[in-house]
Amino acid sequence: MLVAAAACPCPPLLVPEVAAGAAPELDAARAACTDALGVLAAARPDLLVVVGPDDGAGTRDYPAGTPGSFRRFGVDLGVRLGEGDGAAGGELPYGLAVGAWLLGRIGWADAPVEGRGVGESFAPDACLAEGRRLAGRADRVALLVMGDASACRTLKAPGYLDERAAPYDAEIARALGSADTDALRALDPGVSRELKVSGRAPWQVLAGAAEGGAALSGVLLHEDAPYGVGYVVAAWS
Repeated sequence: MLVAAAACPCPPLLVPEVAAGAAPELDAARAACTDALGVLAAARPDLLVVVGPDDGAGTRDYPAGTPGSFRRFGVDLGVRLGEGDGAAGGELPYGLAVGAWLLGRIGWADAPVEGRGVGESFAPDACLAEGRRLAGRADRVALLVMGDASACRTLKAPGYLDERAAPYDAEIARALGSADTDALRALDPGVSRELKVSGRAPWQVLAGAAEGGAALSGVLLHEDAPYGVGYVVAAWS
């Protein structure tokens, strides 16, 4: 059963070594992520699953101990997803690597950790089913859900300016901040893809995981759009 969740953005710029001189600009987002992880720890989970965007159309498991790195972003920095040998896990996609970095930053030791990558084109119904499956993995399951909102908030954003982006992000912030699973289930994959949203599928996995469990309430911890990309941090408990 899902007992807690944290939604965090997953730009590699969250890692100060990657951001370099721009690192202070995301200090507030990092602090909010730390607070969200504190909510997960307080829930005393038996298992923590980190869910984030991945390549392909399906899903992929990343066992405890799977390694990741930020070498593709010009930084020779490695991470591991919890404790374990990471057998057959390959290498973490960037979103899960950021999640592993966040957990390593606080010295997470409150529960075993696994990873689950979700493809951008994974259908909503399949995401919901995957969430229900993850929620059944243990008596007390927590999710760390990694994903960014739109990348189209300004002219200099990665996806250029799209007038739909700000309202989309506002609805995401509202839904994650209020644990509105109906709104998350209703996210449109096509519009999300056009706005370069990496969090759509992970958020719908979260919505599925919350079905049939304890009633969770949400709190919005941070919302901003530096560099024209929407970053939202929220916690459910």
